[in-house]
Amino acid sequence: MGYVRDVNPVQEDVKSTPDQVWRVLADGWLFPLWVVGATRMREVDDAWPAPGARIHHSVGVWPLVIDDHTEVLESQPSSVMRLRARAWPSGEAEVVIRVVARPEGCRVTIDEDLVAGPGKLIPRPARALALKVRNRETLRRLAWLAERRG
Repeated sequence: MGYVRDVNPVQEDVKSTPDQVWRVLADGWLFPLWVVGATRMREVDDAWPAPGARIHHSVGVWPLVIDDHTEVLESQPSSVMRLRARAWPSGEAEVVIRVVARPEGCRVTIDEDLVAGPGKLIPRPARALALKVRNRETLRRLAWLAERRG
């Protein structure tokens, strides 16, 4: 599919079970609470998070908000979610979220890179740095939600 796994991974140890993390991932309406840059939700397909399902979100800072969507490419409950996230005009990214059980909870890894659009013209090291910073905060937010929702 053109995506090289483990190009830009960020990890977070979470003090909750893989199922608790999955419940946050599987609730599309929570997306803007944990994804940095997502502003609001407009619609969530009933089939979310099944492959082919979409969430319809907005990105940006008001009043410069762009409406777009994210689609599930792969979904293995409590384990893996692979997404195609759109934020045109900057482009599209493939995002892989992995959840692995650990004795004290779980480790969540997010790996993301641009796969289409003008943003792909940014040299990979610069892209990687920006995505790493963003995804560290994204995983912190995901962890807080999972740990507090129990």
